[in-house]
Amino acid sequence: MKRIWLAAALLLSFWVSAQAQNEGYRIEVQAEGFTGDTVFLGYYLLDKEYLVDTAIAQQGRVVFQGKEKLPPGMYLVVFPPQFQFFQILMPEEDQHFSVQTTFGENMAYELHFKGSQDNERFMEYVLFLQAQREPAEKLRRAIQEEEKDGKRKKLEAELEALNQKVRAYQTAFIKKYPHTLAAAFVKANLPVQAPDFDDIKDEQERQVARWQYTKKHYFDNLELANPAMLRTPFLYQHARYYIDKLTVQHPDSISASLDVILQGVKPAPETFKYYLVHFLNEYAASKIVGFDAIYVHLVDNYYAKGLATWTEEEQLKKIIDNANTLRPLLIGKIAPDIRMETRDGRSLSLHEIHAPYTVLFIWDPECGHCKKSMPGMIDFYKKFKDRGVEVFAVCTKFYNELEKCWDFIDEHEDMELWVNVVDPYHRSHYKTIYDVRSTPQIYILDKDKKILSKRIGTEQLPEVMEQIMAQGADTSKGDQQ
Repeated sequence: MKRIWLAAALLLSFWVSAQAQNEGYRIEVQAEGFTGDTVFLGYYLLDKEYLVDTAIAQQGRVVFQGKEKLPPGMYLVVFPPQFQFFQILMPEEDQHFSVQTTFGENMAYELHFKGSQDNERFMEYVLFLQAQREPAEKLRRAIQEEEKDGKRKKLEAELEALNQKVRAYQTAFIKKYPHTLAAAFVKANLPVQAPDFDDIKDEQERQVARWQYTKKHYFDNLELANPAMLRTPFLYQHARYYIDKLTVQHPDSISASLDVILQGVKPAPETFKYYLVHFLNEYAASKIVGFDAIYVHLVDNYYAKGLATWTEEEQLKKIIDNANTLRPLLIGKIAPDIRMETRDGRSLSLHEIHAPYTVLFIWDPECGHCKKSMPGMIDFYKKFKDRGVEVFAVCTKFYNELEKCWDFIDEHEDMELWVNVVDPYHRSHYKTIYDVRSTPQIYILDKDKKILSKRIGTEQLPEVMEQIMAQGADTSKGDQQ
């Protein structure tokens, strides 16, 4: 009976131990030679690093532990005060393991793990790459210094052979350890191998074909839907490169590229949330002319469709209202018509100005920047008024301060050369329609009042106008042909 009770107790002990292994996290770190008293555990998120845990060190030993499991990804063990660190993988499961190293510059290459196959495998990969780095750098320096073509080609062949060795190792590693975090991370950093397209004879066309192929297949190796990718440095790096380098910097093209990324990460809810919020904030704050169209695209296709489920109702309404305000003001849209009054009380609307180009100029006589910008605005008009440009200048003062508008114009007589208007009682609601939060505001419109450019400074106006006219001339020639 005693033996049966003892066996049952041992079985219960084993079961409790197994349960403990499946709950929370426990990372034991032994860094020989570290004399500090604190060590941090951090993780990557977008383009930043964050701390998730802090532990007190005793003779270089620390234990990070918590009752809840950590989200999977790539984490950092950080040693202050110089903030030296090494990286560890945090699988979704096995979060009870230990790592030992010797504190110093090379500690990232001296990691010894127990209880984590993912980390052991990844360390195997890191050490292989480290062994190839020195001969590769040596060959690159030799290629740069070599003056004879024959020897240089031989060195280049040696470097290519080394690169092929690395690629073969990576391919074998991924095949050997399928469905592991280590293999997913190795695969995520494999470059896209675009075909040479030797059948295309024109060099420029061949380069375009390679770029198109690279862009189409850029995320083939990176599991966007894998939740572990969120807490890595390379997901954001890949996303940034895809948007900034592989995408034509036009609002429509960037919006399409953002959709590729967001649809790819959508099966991973946390990743989707962080990236959608990040992109929305980025393009809401963008100072690049026309990029507000990207913000509107994100709102229309994600927030307005109920996909940003984490957003509180009041905040969601503000975001959608802001997009609704911006949408009629996007480049390519017909500028909203506004009916104003001239100094003699005559009614005049923006769309009644007949000119090849109209500059809508919204200003305030008490605005310091407006005063500073006015001489440049006047010089611009003198230069372009005989080239088909008219200025529709709206002074923002209401009925009780209108004299400030006219007094300022009288002091700057050249302002009388263009069209000056006011809206004493804000009947046109132009401040709301044109989202006037500061002055001056400038919009460049074509003959049909389509918005060509906007929200630029008076110092930029001549250059932008020249570019617009040059593009218009090119289009006209093309039509004639």
